[in-house]
Amino acid sequence: MAYRVGMPSVIIGLALLALWLYCLFDVITTPEEDVRNLPKFMWVLIVVFLADVGALTWLLVGRPRARYAMYAAGGGQWGQPRSGEAPRGPDDDPEFLRNLERRLRDED
Repeated sequence: MAYRVGMPSVIIGLALLALWLYCLFDVITTPEEDVRNLPKFMWVLIVVFLADVGALTWLLVGRPRARYAMYAAGGGQWGQPRSGEAPRGPDDDPEFLRNLERRLRDED
């Protein structure tokens, strides 16, 4: 006997699968010292065995906050506070331009 499955059910199922996979990957790749509230091994077990409830719990309770908050508050790279000087491109760096000019002259 064939089952009839509507398109909304398939889309919701795929979205929940994507959420679960994203959270599982996020737990596995998050450094141990950044994980909140439980050891990393426990978070992996929670996300694997509780599926979507575990994934939502990871996002709300276990995922590290500091590095994302620092970036949003004007930090430099993820988790790195920004220094007082704005980042410069290579064409704004006089030393880089001197080395480039020297290399171009040597090739000719």
